[in-house]
Amino acid sequence: MVGLLVFLLWSRLPVSIYVLMLAGCVALGIRVAGEAEQLFGEKDAAPIVIDEIAGMLLTYCAVPVAWLPLVVGFLGFRFFDIYKPLPQLERLPGGWGIMLDDLFAGLLAQVCVRLALILVGH
Repeated sequence: MVGLLVFLLWSRLPVSIYVLMLAGCVALGIRVAGEAEQLFGEKDAAPIVIDEIAGMLLTYCAVPVAWLPLVVGFLGFRFFDIYKPLPQLERLPGGWGIMLDDLFAGLLAQVCVRLALILVGH
């Protein structure tokens, strides 16, 4: 939900600035999530949420703020985040594994949003 709220705050930014901020979030997330994993002593501990935020931000990158993309993106991201279509990403070391599996979920959800928009003629 936090990722959706951050998207709504960032949605009026030019796409180039949005992408740069997303890249910064990912870079920060790789470092911070890896350190948090060591601090909590478990892989992708529940308090680590920067990966979900980055995944949601990728889901909504260059997407219009409207009900259809918001709902499809949210549900798509949650589906792919839970069912992990490429589970080997999560096994990468440290912050890389934490971040990349959610970014892949965000990429797949982005595809779902684009397809939904095409299907309704947007």
